[in-house]
Amino acid sequence: MNSVSPGCLVNYIPNKHYPGRDDYRNALVEAMRNEYNAIYKAGFVLQLDCPDLAGSRHTDHQDWPETRFLSEVEKSIEALNEATSEIPPEAMRLHICWLNYAGPHTHDIPVSKLIKSLCSARPQALLFEGANPRHEHEWEDWKAAKIPDDKVLVPGVIDSTNNFVEHPVLIAQRICRYADIVGRQRVLAGADCGFSTYAGRKAVFPTIVMAKFRSLAEGAEIATKRLW
Repeated sequence: MNSVSPGCLVNYIPNKHYPGRDDYRNALVEAMRNEYNAIYKAGFVLQLDCPDLAGSRHTDHQDWPETRFLSEVEKSIEALNEATSEIPPEAMRLHICWLNYAGPHTHDIPVSKLIKSLCSARPQALLFEGANPRHEHEWEDWKAAKIPDDKVLVPGVIDSTNNFVEHPVLIAQRICRYADIVGRQRVLAGADCGFSTYAGRKAVFPTIVMAKFRSLAEGAEIATKRLW
């Protein structure tokens, strides 16, 4: 079950009460802790959605120096860790994206600058874009990184912004790339982002969404046969 992260709320829900971002974020830690715990205690895996950790760099914070943005990323992850301190890492997933829209994305911050911070987050599974043309190549950055042994990678293997239906063999190839990095037991196939990010907007037609997920399932089956 999805829930928004403290850092995401700091970014996208205007603050008209607290004196600054840090005070606001600290208050959100306590405000969101109850929701996170409730999701976990109800038996769900908690997915923390954190587009602020990547996408906000080229939108909300494009005028910041990169060092300031990366410092903000670290603060938001610390807040997330504190707010989820009562939940086991294996019961959580963390999702980042560079915002779910069809566009050039030429100003996206590279994932190579985020991996170290992402790996310090408590959630065991890390979900990230791995299918769209702007970020598919970044499997090389994950390969070059030092990924903790307890992390599970959930790369996007289908694009959530276009109406092409990825071929199952291509999906299998994408899955196997990451299995070669962290091992076959530590990779799950995912989507780059959600397909209903904005109410009323159908960037990808619903029947095509389902076709993409059928292809994902078929590709995962192919990858499983190759890896086992």
